[in-house]
Amino acid sequence: MKMSMRSLVPAACLIALVSALADWPQWHGPNRDNVSSETGLLQSWPEGGPPLLWKSAGRGGGYSGPAISGGRVYSLGYREADEVVWALDAKDGKEIWSTKTLQANTEMGYPEGPRCTPTVDGDHVYVLSAGGNLACLEKAGGKLVWQVDLVKNHGGKMMSGWGYSESPLVDGGRVIVTPGGPQGTMAAFEAGSGKLVWQTKEITDQAAYSSIVIATLAKTPQYVQITDAHVFGVSPADGKVLWRAARAGRTAVVPTPIWHDDHVYVTSGYGVGCNLFKVTKTGAAFSAQQVYANRDMVNHHGGVLRVGGHLYGYSDGKGWICQDFKTGTTLWAERRKLGKGSLTCADSHLILRYESGPGTMVLIKATPEGFQETGRFDPPDRSNKNSWPHPVVCDGRLYVRDQDILLCYDLKPR
Repeated sequence: MKMSMRSLVPAACLIALVSALADWPQWHGPNRDNVSSETGLLQSWPEGGPPLLWKSAGRGGGYSGPAISGGRVYSLGYREADEVVWALDAKDGKEIWSTKTLQANTEMGYPEGPRCTPTVDGDHVYVLSAGGNLACLEKAGGKLVWQVDLVKNHGGKMMSGWGYSESPLVDGGRVIVTPGGPQGTMAAFEAGSGKLVWQTKEITDQAAYSSIVIATLAKTPQYVQITDAHVFGVSPADGKVLWRAARAGRTAVVPTPIWHDDHVYVTSGYGVGCNLFKVTKTGAAFSAQQVYANRDMVNHHGGVLRVGGHLYGYSDGKGWICQDFKTGTTLWAERRKLGKGSLTCADSHLILRYESGPGTMVLIKATPEGFQETGRFDPPDRSNKNSWPHPVVCDGRLYVRDQDILLCYDLKPR
């Protein structure tokens, strides 16, 4: 059948759109909300779990999760004395390229390797080392384009001794990260050169372990972040702090903020709990009012996500819980069926990952009606380290990282 160029253009655009939707190009996915838009996945798992498509060994030590874009999987790890960024073919897990960025930093707690998930944007990949080295590499072949030391060059300071864990945010041709310290808590760099664009002046908190999210609050796009002292929003244009709310963290503040309907939800571990703030604007002035604060959700580092009006995650001392976003009320809690861990969401289901022992994976329905399990399995080749990397679902596949091993499972019905 003959097809005109006029009809080819929409078809090409549709293909590109589908490809983009299938990507998981950064920490917690395209929107940094850890909720996949994919459908048509297995609603229950067979005994032993979904089919294992491939296993890729030699990934190096560390806790970095995978980013998937354009049929490739990107992450990083320590190989002997070096930090290495690598790319795999998503079809079979075979390595396409690997690049040494700097010497491994073992002078920190849990020295097995880096923590950040790469961010893939355009033709480049951006990573942040545990020591605070922000780097840009070419996506095609892994060539190192530039590196910036956040500590030496921008006064970076962390809240405790486990190394930088943030995943860089790329937005509007800039890379935004949280150096922390007296020169400014948040900073933006030119994506092409690594040149500093701005660094916050009004807030100089030390950095925590959380990653920045792009939010629209009071009809205003902004970057939202949390430290051990504040939750705050920053203007993308110039780094001006639009609002801040005092909120004391303890020891390590890790989970990524969640925003919805002009509200910002945060949580952290070590007995601190969770808070919800409403952000408003009167004239040119922003303000943040606390809606609630409680210890229903005391999330250490496994993360919390929102599905509709409900939040899901693991709360220290309480187990896996479902919490009402607007009120903070716990709707159900389950501590016997699975221990502490991380999670992700796809096709109206939550995939939970136990951080200890066999690293058990559990599939449950994302519902406020209780812990409704529809499958579980124990991944092979478990290391003797905690399985802290969060699970990722992309293009009908489940990715599970455990130190030197990356596993890929098929979630599509057959």
